[in-house]
Amino acid sequence: MSGAYYNPVKSYFGIGSLARLPELIGKRKIALVTFPEARSLGLIEKLHALLPDRIKLIVEDVKPNPDVAELEDLYANFWENGADYDVVVAVGGGSAIDTAKALIVGTDTGRFSDLLALLAEGKSFTPSHHKSLIAIPTTAGTGSEVTPWATVWDAARQKKYSLHLDCTWPAAAIVDPELMLSVPRSVTISTGLDALSHALESIWNINGNTISDTLAISAVEDILQCLVPLADNLSDIELRSRMALAAFKAGMAFSNTKTALAHSISYEMTLRYGLPHGIACSFTLPLVLGLAWGKRPDRDAVLQRLFGKDVRAAQRRLGEFLHGLGVKTEFSDYGVSADAGRTMIEHAMEGPRGKNFIGTL
Repeated sequence: MSGAYYNPVKSYFGIGSLARLPELIGKRKIALVTFPEARSLGLIEKLHALLPDRIKLIVEDVKPNPDVAELEDLYANFWENGADYDVVVAVGGGSAIDTAKALIVGTDTGRFSDLLALLAEGKSFTPSHHKSLIAIPTTAGTGSEVTPWATVWDAARQKKYSLHLDCTWPAAAIVDPELMLSVPRSVTISTGLDALSHALESIWNINGNTISDTLAISAVEDILQCLVPLADNLSDIELRSRMALAAFKAGMAFSNTKTALAHSISYEMTLRYGLPHGIACSFTLPLVLGLAWGKRPDRDAVLQRLFGKDVRAAQRRLGEFLHGLGVKTEFSDYGVSADAGRTMIEHAMEGPRGKNFIGTL
């Protein structure tokens, strides 16, 4: 048993932990990046009360799956006023946090197109300047608050870009389950399944190790136990807390392994078929589990701790769990033929995330 692990994010967890924000900010001025409903939910008012006279910019029109078409103007406005604030506070789901990560990476020209060109090259680079980030998730699923990765979508060109730099690690994360009480059932399910995917993807992964496994196993066990009852009782703060912690642990697990095949498949399902990310990366989990099984003894040992030694039974259990949440598990359920699905898997195997996967088709 061995492993190496690194995560630089200073993390706070628990009911009411949002109250820690003022001590993290101190006297610094901030830009707030959040989601459109935050104002009607009273969240912006609450943040103003916590940080009087500190919020100098509010970006609140963040859309799901941040796309280059929307980011161009947001980025230009953000850096045009960049001298007015020292730190960015992202409050929301994965889209808000990913948007904030894209915004904090500065270019010499202040144009997003220059950042996009660097991302298109796929090479590591050091930005000329950047802002610090504090991430506060309002959904239990993304894990983005404890990872350096952000996904930038280009729907017009049917592409996605992955942003990950030293500066896109959040300086701090606050995970407060109270902020998740207003999340509707469909989003609770899709984000919860995103967290399940993160945990399992860190297990059937060439980078999996004892430390990431420990976090992932605990996350999977919690999600399998509490996501279904939470979907039926959205106001249960104890269940919200368990899911928030499970998503946090899943994020910590894949922060060191990255994701694998299920996520690689999901990108095309989202771009071409419009499937929400949490569903797109989870509907193939029983299939990917079968492809991973028997490929590496150390990975089998971890999977068998969760599902027992019978692969078919393991796939059935995972499939029944998804079906119980209303998630279908065949490509054909989403308008993809068997041949097209196989081609999609083959293509996904060749992607950067697919190459993290231990199995074969």
